[in-house]
Amino acid sequence: MSFVTTKDGTEIFYKDWGKGQALFFHHGWPLSADDWDSQMMFFLAQGFRVIAHDRRGHGRSTQTADGHDMDTYAADAEAVVQALGLKDAIHIGHSTGGGEVARYVARYGKGKVSKAVLISAIPPTFMQSDRNPNGVPKAVVDSIRDGTAYHRSQFYQDITIPFYGFNRPGAVVSEGIRQNWWRQGMMGAAIAHWECVRVLSETEFYDDLAVIECPVLVMHGEDDQICPFPTTGAVSWKLLKHGSLKSYPGLPHGMPTTHADTINADLLAFFRS
Repeated sequence: MSFVTTKDGTEIFYKDWGKGQALFFHHGWPLSADDWDSQMMFFLAQGFRVIAHDRRGHGRSTQTADGHDMDTYAADAEAVVQALGLKDAIHIGHSTGGGEVARYVARYGKGKVSKAVLISAIPPTFMQSDRNPNGVPKAVVDSIRDGTAYHRSQFYQDITIPFYGFNRPGAVVSEGIRQNWWRQGMMGAAIAHWECVRVLSETEFYDDLAVIECPVLVMHGEDDQICPFPTTGAVSWKLLKHGSLKSYPGLPHGMPTTHADTINADLLAFFRS
């Protein structure tokens, strides 16, 4: 397996397949690079080089209790970018990974990133606050942290239902998708996932979005039960200098998996535009 060692000694696992223009995928909490398999296989067949890493404490990366803040997550991604010598890459992030992309492109993207995509992403901010009065209530965030710390196995089973919209009328529940989510989650460290909930819920990205120079596509399901569209995607694209929005009526938070054909086709059109 391939790893990059960061300055603090954390080993970051990554996948790197194919040749051509590089697509760098950033996964959501509490998953891993494996969550992008449907995209990586599709875009590999389209002639792209596809790369995805496991965030520190997630998947196969070091199960460290330290470095859980968005600046460090972005620096870890930059360590992989530097190790692979990437130039003119496109960065795509889902959920928490969308926040990671926003911070990464704002900090490190000049001259390295040609485009970016935020899918079902947490920016501009996730939790309810004075600046985001309609955000997710702190009590809900606290319940996620409690479930992660003390009831993780069952909690990770339960959260897949709203994550993929499987609680909606007429939804076809895929046990394979649910089990794969649980498998990825249980690979990582409980402490890292617990800390990551704090990071994803409390970090603000207003300043990051404002300074990004490259074109950014915001993709968001209008029935997202995890990152509600009205306070995330519907707001963030307007804060970008070169932002565009593609919203999807009825689609869930996990739409890159449940509706991979639709999402992949729209990503391909953006990459080639």
